[in-house]
Amino acid sequence: MYGFSIDEIDINERPELLDRYNTCVPVVEIDGKVRFRGKVNEVLLLRLISNNES
Repeated sequence: MYGFSIDEIDINERPELLDRYNTCVPVVEIDGKVRFRGKVNEVLLLRLISNNES
């Protein structure tokens, strides 16, 4: 539908990510930029995805 893939990463297996995002999961990164930490705003996420399709 949106033409993207999702990569799930277990931060417990990546010490550098555990140090960085310990209490802020989930983290959503789009095009290399962190867009959400701790909580995902569904409306904003859909807007970002829709804009990314153009």
